[in-house]
Amino acid sequence: MTENYLTLLEESLKRKLQVMAEIQKYNLRQQELFQTGSADIDQFDDYVAEKGELIERLSALDSGFEKLYAKVAEQLKGNREQYAVQIKRLQGLVTEVTDVSVQIQAQEARNKKLIEDYFRRERDGIRDGRKSSKAAINYYRNMNKSAVVPPHFLDSKK
Repeated sequence: MTENYLTLLEESLKRKLQVMAEIQKYNLRQQELFQTGSADIDQFDDYVAEKGELIERLSALDSGFEKLYAKVAEQLKGNREQYAVQIKRLQGLVTEVTDVSVQIQAQEARNKKLIEDYFRRERDGIRDGRKSSKAAINYYRNMNKSAVVPPHFLDSKK
C-alpha cells in the first residue's frame, strides 16, 4: 500500500516537472516576443492565458501531492529503510522541481523587466506623438490667426 502511494508521489512530481517545462517554454516565447522590440500584444495575452491554465494545473498537482504525502508520512515513520530507494528518488525529484522553480522565477523576473521596458518605450512614443500633434495644432492655429499681408512692393522690372 505504501509502495503504491510512493509511486503515485513520484508520478505526481514527474507530471509537475512536465508542466513546469511547458511554463518555461511559454516564458521563452514571451521573452522572444518582447526582445524583438515590436511585440504582438494579442499573442502576449494568449501566452499569459495559456500559462495561467498551466499554473492552475500545477496548483492542483501541488495540492494532490501534499494530501497524498500527508497519508504516506505516517506510514513511513517506522519503515524508512524498507522504502529507501523510492524515498531517494522522490528526494531527487523534489530537488529537481525546486531547481526548475528557481529557473522559472528568474525567467519571470527577466520577462517582467522586458515587458516594463517595452511599455515604457510605448508610453514615451505616445507622449512624443502627442507633443508633435500639439505642436502641429498650435502651428495651424497661429497661422490661421495671422492675417496674410499681401506684398506691398511689386517688382516692375522684367
